[in-house]
Amino acid sequence: MKYCITCLQPNTRVNEQFSDDGKCSSCINFELTRNVNYLERFDLLKEIISKYPRKRGSHFDCIIGVSGGKDSTRQAIWVRDKLKLNPLLVCLSYPPEQVSELGVKNISNLIHLGFDVLFSGPAPGTWKKLMRHAFLTFSNWAKSTEMALYSSVPKTAIAYKIPLIFIGENQSLRDRKTIDPEKPWEYNNLISMNTLGGGDLTWMRDAGFSDVELISYGFPDKSEVNAAGLNVIDLGWFIDHWDNLGNAMFSTAYGIHIREDKAENTGDPLGVSALDEDWVTLNQMIKFLKFGFGKVTDYMNEDIRAGRISREKAIEIVEKYDGACSDFYIESFCQYIEISISQFWEVVHKSVNKSLFEVTPDKKIIKKFKVGFGL
Repeated sequence: MKYCITCLQPNTRVNEQFSDDGKCSSCINFELTRNVNYLERFDLLKEIISKYPRKRGSHFDCIIGVSGGKDSTRQAIWVRDKLKLNPLLVCLSYPPEQVSELGVKNISNLIHLGFDVLFSGPAPGTWKKLMRHAFLTFSNWAKSTEMALYSSVPKTAIAYKIPLIFIGENQSLRDRKTIDPEKPWEYNNLISMNTLGGGDLTWMRDAGFSDVELISYGFPDKSEVNAAGLNVIDLGWFIDHWDNLGNAMFSTAYGIHIREDKAENTGDPLGVSALDEDWVTLNQMIKFLKFGFGKVTDYMNEDIRAGRISREKAIEIVEKYDGACSDFYIESFCQYIEISISQFWEVVHKSVNKSLFEVTPDKKIIKKFKVGFGL
């Protein structure tokens, strides 16, 4: 296991490639944004959206997928107030057992701010069964829910005949191989992203789920996308300081609520991510055990690149909090998908990267590497 010489990015991140001088792709990408003229990019964006006039009889100019958190709140406000567009916000709602009180408050905050929000709610029974199967099979309960989340936006765009879709990504974290050098702001290859498996439902069908049950999880056919003329625009390419801290500072000024739980319980020192549900916390813990890094590493890498913290201080914070997850969140998750705590840890222990961690006979997990230095 090796680390970037500038930040704390390990070479265990999927698709990561270090330069010859030891820098990670994210640090290289970040350097490319230092001298960007965002006024010029804003003018370019206005030119792009001018090609998508509002259709007769429609009240909306574009679509934004939202959870009510820091990223989607900033997108919605920016599109409305800077671009002077009227967006239709689309929210895939979690079942009552999963959605957090913060999530309800934050999506309500967007409505209170004057936005129209369209809710999509997949069948709770199928949702729960898919989560259970995804966790027991892949140790990743979000493998199915992410597909429902990302497919809901293009489906809505087709149904409402609104071809312009906005999404927001941190540009330093984007894989350069997925970026069109001629149009780096486009995100039309969303379906083919590794994290979504290209929208393939085979593993769900193989588990016995019918096509009717999977309606909410399948992406629109490419012919439908092309016929509708959908265009996904990455706002992160056009907005300065598009990162965790920048988006949090912007959105809290517009009323979003953030976590009050301790970082020791959530692995989230800022308390600003995944506010609409709590179980992403245990997914981040499992990610840490698979790859040797989690959400705290991602936070600290942004701060190092932006000059907000030293690498040495960031190492201390990562060592203390990365991979942290309260027993409370684990217990509530197990109760929901109806497995025992011992079953949960049996799945997790099978997923532990044995090159990076040791699982002792009494099932304790011991880290073999030192953050920032490797094995």
